[in-house]
Amino acid sequence: MAHVDEHTMAGLNETPSGERVHIGFFGVRNAGKSSLVNAVTGQNLAVVSDTPGTTTDPVRKAMELLPVGPVVIVDTPGIDDTGELGELRVEKARRAMDSADVAVLVVDGTQGLGAVDEQLIDEFRKREVPYAVVLNKADLAGEQTASAPAVPEPDEAGVKHVKVSVSALEGWGINELKESIAALAGTQTVERRVVGDLVDAGDMVVLVIPTDSAAPKGRIILPQQQVIRDLLEAGASACATSVECLPAMLSALSEPPRLVITDSQAFKPVAEIVPADVPMTSFSILMARYKGTLEAQMQAVNALENLTDKSNVLISEGCTHHRQCDDIGTKKLPRLIKQMCKAEPTFSFTSGREFPQSLEGYDVVVHCGGCMLNAREMEHRMQVAAEQGVPFTNYGMAIAKAHGILERSLAPLNQE
Repeated sequence: MAHVDEHTMAGLNETPSGERVHIGFFGVRNAGKSSLVNAVTGQNLAVVSDTPGTTTDPVRKAMELLPVGPVVIVDTPGIDDTGELGELRVEKARRAMDSADVAVLVVDGTQGLGAVDEQLIDEFRKREVPYAVVLNKADLAGEQTASAPAVPEPDEAGVKHVKVSVSALEGWGINELKESIAALAGTQTVERRVVGDLVDAGDMVVLVIPTDSAAPKGRIILPQQQVIRDLLEAGASACATSVECLPAMLSALSEPPRLVITDSQAFKPVAEIVPADVPMTSFSILMARYKGTLEAQMQAVNALENLTDKSNVLISEGCTHHRQCDDIGTKKLPRLIKQMCKAEPTFSFTSGREFPQSLEGYDVVVHCGGCMLNAREMEHRMQVAAEQGVPFTNYGMAIAKAHGILERSLAPLNQE
């Protein structure tokens, strides 16, 4: 099967995974998680069995869920699984919390909350994830009708939560649960813009999109799609060109563009072409700002200059894709970092969800813009690094720093 780049998997009319509400279903084995997932989604998304531990890995499904909207549903293994393999499943279930915008704790209504359920609630509170406690199998517990959709209220730790009784088997209470989940998702909605708040209606913005061997042939990657859409929503105009055609593009414009946005890989040649008085930044830096992690990454980028031959660098990408001959993560960045620090540090690489919880031994993390990750997952990765005292910065900032144009690339964001 041919590999498909996750940056370009979604069609132009589909909501990217990183922009969907991530809803995680958690609980002990045989509480009815998979049955409830199937009832909520109206699909046979998860395998249902009376045998505890049927779900062995988190099952993820992107879909439209009314009244929530675009979501990613995550069905996790039982959090009380046992044995060596069970421990691996439990770890994967806990990792699913890192990206959960809403957590659904599924409890066997005939048993009530147990010690493991209470521990999960403590985990939700620690992460400040709004959550629903769902008493499943409520028909077997003697309940016959569903209650009205619950209104989210703060628990004793101040985290919004609801409590709902349902019967996945009988199908009652499911609509009320979905409305409660939508209400929980709405408690944390934050208006974020990629670039639209940096321009005015009528402005012209030039996008520089490389067409070399490292770029996906015939495709526009996700950050570029998001920038174009946000500019259109702001009433601005987006004009795309390659590095080679950029001089002609700038000459053809009746006045200088409000902003030039380039792929980070083309930072150096674009900076040489674009006049110094024309604002310029990169897609990667805009994504760091969009995910809410820009300020900390700005401070961390300076750590790259102080690396030595004994230093260890983790380069991490939020997606999985085919490595090109001069891949930015595994080839270009290590080369630039070595030039910057004038040393030969050791490099390690991760992609997708493979981000280590322990960063022991690493001196710095350089992460991509995170377009395939939701904001909560990016925040978690930043938090892991911060708690362990490891600087965490961004591809775009690292490349701009290496070429001596970091201040210029941050100026349009009022982040000099």
